[in-house]
Amino acid sequence: MAIKDRGNQNAKQRSSANPEGGLKKINHQEIIITPPNVPAGSRFKGYSDFHVEDLNIEAVKIKYRLAVYETPSGEILRGRLPFNLNGRHFGPDLIAYCLDQYHGRCVTRPQLFEQLLGFGVEISSGELDSLLIVDKEVFHEEKASVFEAGIAHSDHLNTDDTGARHDGKNGICTHIGSPLFCYFQSTFSKSRANFLEILRGRHTDYILSEDALLYAFDQGISVRAQDMLDDCVDKKFADKATWERFLKRKGVTSEKDRRIATEAALLGSAIFYGLRPTMGIMSDAAGQFDILIHALCWIHEERHYRKFMSLTENEQVLIDGIRDAIWNLYEQLKEYKDKPKGELRLRIEEEFDGLFTCKTESNAINDLLKNTLSRREGLLKVLDYPGLPLHNNDSERDIREYVKKRKISGSTRSMLGRKARDTFASLKKTCKKLGVCFWDYLRDRTGKLGQIKPLSDLIAEKAVVAPA
Repeated sequence: MAIKDRGNQNAKQRSSANPEGGLKKINHQEIIITPPNVPAGSRFKGYSDFHVEDLNIEAVKIKYRLAVYETPSGEILRGRLPFNLNGRHFGPDLIAYCLDQYHGRCVTRPQLFEQLLGFGVEISSGELDSLLIVDKEVFHEEKASVFEAGIAHSDHLNTDDTGARHDGKNGICTHIGSPLFCYFQSTFSKSRANFLEILRGRHTDYILSEDALLYAFDQGISVRAQDMLDDCVDKKFADKATWERFLKRKGVTSEKDRRIATEAALLGSAIFYGLRPTMGIMSDAAGQFDILIHALCWIHEERHYRKFMSLTENEQVLIDGIRDAIWNLYEQLKEYKDKPKGELRLRIEEEFDGLFTCKTESNAINDLLKNTLSRREGLLKVLDYPGLPLHNNDSERDIREYVKKRKISGSTRSMLGRKARDTFASLKKTCKKLGVCFWDYLRDRTGKLGQIKPLSDLIAEKAVVAPA
């Protein structure tokens, strides 16, 4: 069974720009309407055109009659179903429509089920559930490829996380993205080790590389544990169980040393599989994201002052003045990004230190200033790396898509459902960044049309044209 536009047959077609970046084949029809009772002798003066946009959707039931023959030798020959059906009783366009409505348009499953029944589609609730989350390995694989291509071709990464309740338990969905791609991964942990596990993508090994050992040293691992790790440089461990046995055998028992060593080996794995040691990571001040070249969001930092509840008129005047000074610094940093100059850098650093080391009559405001000063390195990271962004708005915009889906459909219940939600949210946002219509993409993949390149290839092409 498939859903098809009735006007597809015997109609002129033209290409029309699609708002999401695709090209649609739209039926173009002309219907001539003459006035009733035209008097004899009247002269034709042309047409007065009136344009109408319409949509016509109906369910189509298709019976494939597979002819069967018996050869003279007794062999039975049977006609073959179209390869894109994969033996299923629902057509590729119907499957694409369900995926687009549920994962792409936030239509709830009960509403989608009622809609399909209203169209005349004979489908059960269980069959619809299966269409939405089962046998989606093609999409899961493409999501993994998108992540690898995005990491390889992005100059920096934006990251953030949000709640993702699953099967009655609180969880976390981590977003990683750039102007080229978007990636969501739901887990039950909000630790740095969890973030590093996500950064290594589909891989599960632990690697003690030089970068990993340097990270462990910077994080303050004990001398004894550092010496043990140094003896195993460039060694790989297949999985978590193998890594845990190694730590136990080496006598790395303290909680701090085990945590730092594990983070180091995960970072070594992520770098081995494509994460550059010079990658910029833009986030808010959450500690789990503080790896490599970690820059902090100025918009997020200013938000602390904007939300400050002034108890006196004097406090409000002080806050207003500080916010003006912050935005002045922000404008100077934007200028520096365009044209890095030594004298401008010195002025920015002096103004930053002068602003956030000053003392006011309000202890609450002084605490805010002190907290911002403690994040000086991350907020001024752009002075060393002008290519980094000043804010994390891109990540917050991307993750809003996930939050909207969560608010409408609630938590996930099965692992397949959680995996599908992460995958299609990633692919939809990536398609948008690449200028690909998500509906066209779904039809191409479910119908095996082969008209849209792998998204990983499009990421590589876009990176060459306009570097991230």
